[in-house]
Amino acid sequence: MSILTSPRGKVEVVHCRRTESQDIYCIKNLIRKFTQKLFGKLNIIYLLEKANLAITLCNDKEEIMAQATFLDYPNWNVAEQDKWVSVFQELDSDIPCTPLNTLFMHLFVAVNEYSVGCCKEIIRTVFKAVPELHFIFLIVPSYISLGSTLITVFDLVGNITSLTYDEDFAVHVCHRHNHYPQLHIRKARVEDHDDLMPIFMHHNTILKATYGDYFLAELIEAQDEENHAVVCEVEAVAVGFMSVCSRVNMQLLHECFDLGPFHGLCTPHPDDVLEPPQGLSVPGSQDAELRSSSQDSQKVVEEPQEPVSPEARESENNQGKTAEEAATEELSSIVLSGNTSEMEDLENLHQVSTEDDTNHCVSNTSSASISLPKEIKYFRPIYMGASSAFCIQLFCIDEKHEARSLDFMNFVFGLFPDKNFCLISLPHLTPEFVLIQNFVKIVPFNNCTLEQDLYVFHRAGLLKTINIRLANLSDTPGVENLVSTLMLNKRIMEDLKHYNEARRDPDGTPLQAFVADVAEQIVGIAVIRNEMDVEYIRSHYNIEDFIYFSYHQREEHGHLYHFALNPIFRHYTRFFLKEILRLGYKSCLYYPIYPESRESKFQSSYAHSLTSALHYLVPVRPRRQIVYPLEKLGINAPSKAVSKAPLSYALNHTNRKLTLEPKITVNARIVVVGASNVGLSFLETLVFCSHLKFSNLTLISTHGLPGKKLLGTEQRKFLACDHCFNDKDHALMSLCSWVNVVVGRMTAIDRAAKHVVVSQEEIVLYDHLILCTGQQYQVPCPTGADISQLLTNREIPNSSKQRYTGKVPCNHFTLNDEEDCLKALTWIRNNSIITEGNVIVYGDTIDTYTTVEVLLNLGMKGSSIYLVQPPPTSTITCINNYSVESAVEDALRAAGVTIYQEALLAQWNDGQNPDPIHSASFTTPTKPFKLPCSEEELPSMEQLARQIEDDEINLNEKPRKYLRRVFQETIYKTLVEKSILDYLHYNHNHLPMYAWPDII
Repeated sequence: MSILTSPRGKVEVVHCRRTESQDIYCIKNLIRKFTQKLFGKLNIIYLLEKANLAITLCNDKEEIMAQATFLDYPNWNVAEQDKWVSVFQELDSDIPCTPLNTLFMHLFVAVNEYSVGCCKEIIRTVFKAVPELHFIFLIVPSYISLGSTLITVFDLVGNITSLTYDEDFAVHVCHRHNHYPQLHIRKARVEDHDDLMPIFMHHNTILKATYGDYFLAELIEAQDEENHAVVCEVEAVAVGFMSVCSRVNMQLLHECFDLGPFHGLCTPHPDDVLEPPQGLSVPGSQDAELRSSSQDSQKVVEEPQEPVSPEARESENNQGKTAEEAATEELSSIVLSGNTSEMEDLENLHQVSTEDDTNHCVSNTSSASISLPKEIKYFRPIYMGASSAFCIQLFCIDEKHEARSLDFMNFVFGLFPDKNFCLISLPHLTPEFVLIQNFVKIVPFNNCTLEQDLYVFHRAGLLKTINIRLANLSDTPGVENLVSTLMLNKRIMEDLKHYNEARRDPDGTPLQAFVADVAEQIVGIAVIRNEMDVEYIRSHYNIEDFIYFSYHQREEHGHLYHFALNPIFRHYTRFFLKEILRLGYKSCLYYPIYPESRESKFQSSYAHSLTSALHYLVPVRPRRQIVYPLEKLGINAPSKAVSKAPLSYALNHTNRKLTLEPKITVNARIVVVGASNVGLSFLETLVFCSHLKFSNLTLISTHGLPGKKLLGTEQRKFLACDHCFNDKDHALMSLCSWVNVVVGRMTAIDRAAKHVVVSQEEIVLYDHLILCTGQQYQVPCPTGADISQLLTNREIPNSSKQRYTGKVPCNHFTLNDEEDCLKALTWIRNNSIITEGNVIVYGDTIDTYTTVEVLLNLGMKGSSIYLVQPPPTSTITCINNYSVESAVEDALRAAGVTIYQEALLAQWNDGQNPDPIHSASFTTPTKPFKLPCSEEELPSMEQLARQIEDDEINLNEKPRKYLRRVFQETIYKTLVEKSILDYLHYNHNHLPMYAWPDII
């Protein structure tokens, strides 16, 4: 909030925000003839679509007071958008303008009475929103003055000629230091205490309560060679504080975090152990470890050899140099490598652990762990070199100057010339502030239980000389060195070769390759091609939530194929994407992620290429499709580009408007238990929040994420479809790209310690726990009734709330998802149940009918299938239509299926050991019955009579009475009755003429 005062003394309270589409009408009303003379006749919608930054100034009534639009290339066509840098550097060599630190004003409008104040407030907001920005250029016809408003913030630089017609244009510049200057950093003094304490107390009172009123003064006085305190000041007043220390517990960090991409934060040493010994972590063995990043979280891969990124060799000459000079020299000795812990590859996806005896597996970047035999060990590099890191112990800054937090880093690196990394650890629930946005978050190991996240910043990240340009043939060795540790390096090098040779890929699509270089070294590579399925994207995805499609030319849509950037410079990712759009003459980039299904516990995102920029893109929701009757429509049918079979991929997107709009990161550990429809819908809602980035989403599920297509089309009908999420929906969401997955069963919750126990062994920490397990079928609990007593349901106590706690028999299957169905189907086939055994289907839901249907389709005889329905708990049935129910039952009986209604499970195997189940006993409202699970387990009546004659069976009753009881209680009576009824049913027209009297 700011206060503006007009020349007549009127006061307005104003605030700035991003320009929205509904502002266009008011912006047009603010345009005057003088505005058109300065900026030309503009299409406001088109301008906002192509703008990198558009700021609207509103008063407290949300009335628009002013608006300004900024792009990363000049207006008035004074230079091509990809070649303006050299033109402006020649204009004034004293202005070191680069694409990183420069923007161009393409429009400014304001209410006349407050125009000067509005202009200054917008300019200040722009410099605050883009910390790297130092210059804002304004280009107007040379014969026109800037007017009384813009002249207050812009200074004349010189004139430049237009490219299209013979006319000169005046170039004006606005400098950062006049509006939001860089902060002056110095060593802290005790007298800064009074200036800093109000800032500390505004944010946190715990330090004062714990260490006393003068803890800050004591901390400043305690400075030595290992501990330093620095402040930033504005007009001789301290407005920020940072305490740094060179003592770092490297052993703890090596145990808890994957520091391989940064060489363990240590200097290289000849005795470093960077490769595993032979026989450890062999590919395909049980030594498979789960590793993932938050972008690609559900991969099971062998423990990779950690990519080595040796830091710069120590140099005593750095003592007298600035931090930036030291970083430049150091960068020349860095062996650049990508972050393979974040950029896993397709080849790696096929080297997976498929061990069935693993209790549960975990893929997580925050706090989950993996349950494996304790004797199995995983290789982790051993670093013998000295620590090359220092840490930030305490940091605080006034909110007004928070955007300049990075100004501290140049000074503090100068205090430790032999250190290359700056570390800071924060609790998970700490909001991500400006300083942290320039740091790299380190991926923790699965067994990490620390309550804090670790961030690292490299000295070379201070360099502002990063240059994005089109690749050329001479860049090939540098790119090869950059991607040498990545498993997709061959594909990247092949695409780079295609670009260098033909500027097109093999199918003729235009191709562009860009490299990022710092100090004459390649630190990044990106490959894009023209997007050829523009119509399909527009018709199948809600892309117009982000752009007005009609204002983007077809050739302005690009397809991101590869993006690899050294993690040291990851905070330049958004700038890299912005430069790709500018240099490639693109306005939009798309990145699809295709699903990959495998017969294993894990589902992984099958990216057609690798990218470390996924979190800087926004996921695009799929659009519900119209089912076109193409044959009936004939010539009126839509084009094939719209009606063709869907490709089912998750689409991610960025455009020029999003390149300077950072996401708000939420590091809270959100754990969702259960892959039910509610759980998946909850995760979908979080993932598709375009302005938020949830970095610690975890799903605990017995079988991981659904949608793995383990069964064929016909076999997938074991369970009825609820039409909430199908395989296509899972492919279009690609939750596995954003969510860490713990495969296991939650067995306990410790609310005091804020963790859940998985499979009775491992713990998963949480800040927010979401329980949405959904409705699940449970193992039925036998009532224990002895059917020999001829009990009925009325004589048995109600046991509906009892839970079965014993061992689940090996041939008992509870079908809740596709994994359970696959397990049951595999067992049925492996044990020849289709041709020789019996199957009892127990339940009264629609899934029981679909299961019977699949069993019949598999080739089972209807006489081998028994559908047993428990007593109804409601007058409303699963079908709830008598006519339909009668037709279904008639069809089942016609197929030979035996149906029992209102039957309660009494015993398995007559109360003996239930594993495996040989028979099941049931009670009904009338009389009990017993069903066999295998005909082989039941001797024939002739065999029973022979066993009685041979005294193999000891009887307490007469043999005739025993055989009659066995006949009544077993399958024999059912088979005879069924045979007679079938005979009567099929021969009722001919039977009377041959029947004996009174047989019917």
